[in-house]
Amino acid sequence: MNEVIDRLSQRDFDKLASLIQGYCGIKMPPTKKTMVEGRLRRRMRATGAQSLSDYCRYLFDEGGLDEEMVGLIDAVTTNKTDFFREPEHFRFLADEAVPALLGARRFADGQPLKIWSAAASIGAEAYTIAMVMAELKRNYPNLRASILGTDICSEALSTGVNAIYPEAMIAPVPLEYRQRYLLRSTQGVRDRVRIIPELRRMVSFLRLNLMETPYDVALDMHVIFCRNILIYFDKATQRKVLTQLCEHLRPGGFLFLGHSETLTGFGLPLRPIAATVFRRT
Repeated sequence: MNEVIDRLSQRDFDKLASLIQGYCGIKMPPTKKTMVEGRLRRRMRATGAQSLSDYCRYLFDEGGLDEEMVGLIDAVTTNKTDFFREPEHFRFLADEAVPALLGARRFADGQPLKIWSAAASIGAEAYTIAMVMAELKRNYPNLRASILGTDICSEALSTGVNAIYPEAMIAPVPLEYRQRYLLRSTQGVRDRVRIIPELRRMVSFLRLNLMETPYDVALDMHVIFCRNILIYFDKATQRKVLTQLCEHLRPGGFLFLGHSETLTGFGLPLRPIAATVFRRT
């Protein structure tokens, strides 16, 4: 006998897609219906729902939305990330951006250079930045960095806080960085590495929805990475998010976007200085 696979009705999917886009800006086109169904089956078990239609009834008709919203968003968001993803950005950070910032303002007063990873996922980008900054400190002994990683997915952020990753993830990390900045387990847990305490102290994490205003983030960031998240937003949401990011970026600060993302037509106070790298005017 063939097993009957539980499916979302088109009406329930449309309501979920509208809810998700309204809450966090992420578009859920019809092509993602099967993906959403698969991911929500885990939430069914967590809430005791017997079917996807029961789960939607719990959300929309039985008042469960407030309690379940974080779990729902954690389930449907995609947390694709890698260490040293789009590596030319990190070369630019080390060779161009940080020296320019240090030249514009001496950090001898002990104030840190503030960097924000605005779609941090599980923390690979934030810790990549931390490795780059730790390397720079070898040439700039007075350099201090404070790195903030934010994301809407609380489950992903908990991985960042723990800073433990599968060994397979560290392939893009240069060998000398692995030796300096990664620890292997001594507790019998194989195929896992952990970021060293020095780098963990450099990075903090915060749950943040880029659709909300205002952002609970400092207004004087020197560098903002917001890569590979804008592609999930419509143009109006992209404009809204980028406008707010500019408000948190100090004049002369640097904004890094993903390589398939653009500022064209938004009229923002940013000038391009390298591929998907912009500087606040």
